[in-house]
Amino acid sequence: MRHGRKINHLSRTHSHRAALMSNMAASLIMHKRINTTVAKAKALRVYVEPIINRAKKDTTHNRRMVFRYLQNKYAVTELFREISAKIAERNGGYTRILKTGTRRGDVADMCFIELVDYNANMMKTGEVAKAKTTRRGRRPKAKAEGAPAAEVETKKESDSAEDKKE
Repeated sequence: MRHGRKINHLSRTHSHRAALMSNMAASLIMHKRINTTVAKAKALRVYVEPIINRAKKDTTHNRRMVFRYLQNKYAVTELFREISAKIAERNGGYTRILKTGTRRGDVADMCFIELVDYNANMMKTGEVAKAKTTRRGRRPKAKAEGAPAAEVETKKESDSAEDKKE
């Protein structure tokens, strides 16, 4: 029975699971986004978020502690140089899991796990969504008669000019 067991063992031994998490964490840091199963992604999120949080302070001790988990010096360098600068303001929640459906072979639930600050599609800040309008009520009289709006405006301006002359 699994009373009080909080981690998902993923049907692996301890050493196999540690190697799996280390490799997946290094891949996530290097590529910023990886495709995996939902169960592995949830286990990876618990594994990698404390590692990313440690990268906020660039000390020798923190680098050694992170290297202990990742075992990849290029991933450690990437984490402390690039990623730590982007996550400095964030208080947690460094990863996002986006479900993508099922795998064809064994119908396993698949997903993307990505670093939040590196998704260009969700970070579009330049474009502001245009407010959606609904059509309610009747159309203006000029459009209903079929006359273009520009002609109607010029007629109204000429009528007002004639009224001022009189």
